[in-house]
Amino acid sequence: MKKIVVFASGSGTNAENIIKYFASSETGTVVTVFTNNASAKVIERAKNNQIPTEVFSKEELFESKVLRILNAIEPDLIVLAGFLLKFPQNIIATYPNKIINIHPALLPKYGGKGMYGMNVHKAIVENREKETGITIHYVNEHYDEGGIIFQKKVFLTGNETPEDVAEKIHELEQEFFPQVIAGLLR
Repeated sequence: MKKIVVFASGSGTNAENIIKYFASSETGTVVTVFTNNASAKVIERAKNNQIPTEVFSKEELFESKVLRILNAIEPDLIVLAGFLLKFPQNIIATYPNKIINIHPALLPKYGGKGMYGMNVHKAIVENREKETGITIHYVNEHYDEGGIIFQKKVFLTGNETPEDVAEKIHELEQEFFPQVIAGLLR
C-alpha cells in the first residue's frame, strides 16, 4: 500500500476528498495531513476521518523538523492540496518527482506568488477569459512552474462571477485530483 501525505493550509475540502477516495483503495492511503495553520478546518476533517495531523510553523518547514517527520513516514507521494507556503528546497531535493500540487487555473496562466484561490478566479473574470480549469503539476523551487501532469478545461460564458468560477473549479478538483493521484501511484 502506497503512502500519501497531504499538505493543506485551509478548509481542506480537497484533502478530505482525497482521504475518502483512498479509504477504500488498494493502491494507496493517506497516512498524515500536514498543516501550517493551527486553526485550519483541514485538521477537523482529518480527525473525522481518523487521519493523524502534524501542525508546524513556517520556520519548522524550512528548517529540518518537517523533513525529519517526512523521512520517518517515507511517503510515496506528497500532495499539496491548498497549501499556500512555498515548498522548501530541502524537501524537494529529498523527494524529487514525488511532490505534486493542484492549481486552480490552466498554467502557465495565472500562476506565481499570490495566485491562489479567489485571487485567481477574480483575475480570470477581470480578463474575460473564455476558459479556465485545473492544473496538476510537480512541485519545484518556483511557484507553479514544475512539470505539468494533467490539465482539465472548463468553458466560461463571460457572465460568471469569481464565485461561479470557483464552483466550476472545485467540481473539477473533486473529480480529477484523486484520479490523477491514483494514476501516479500505479
